[in-house]
Amino acid sequence: MASYRTPLSRARGLGAAHHGVGHWISERVGAVALVPLTLWGVFGVLRIAAGDYGAAVAWISQPLNAVLMVLTLAIAFWHMHGGLRVVIEDYIHITLNKSALLILNLFVCGLAGALAVFSILKVALGGA
Repeated sequence: MASYRTPLSRARGLGAAHHGVGHWISERVGAVALVPLTLWGVFGVLRIAAGDYGAAVAWISQPLNAVLMVLTLAIAFWHMHGGLRVVIEDYIHITLNKSALLILNLFVCGLAGALAVFSILKVALGGA
């Protein structure tokens, strides 16, 4: 069936992949969320730097600190995954290499994020 719409009319507002705006917004939301979380993290690190291991464990065992630390790391790894995905999609042009790197990016960011969250929860819940 023939279409009478011009190519511009068919593409208007959709972008090349039909989901570019969603990725752009998620990158910005992650970056904005990381600003106060990073400031809180720096404050926390400076506060426990003068103490010993016991002080650090006591600090991370507080529920608010544990939750904010898990949130910081989860958003940071999610943001890193999205940023690396954009770099791979923009600069790797061989399809097989691009696919392999995208899968590797997902697994490395997911595994590193899961290990970091597990470590925080283990210390915070008294398993250390």
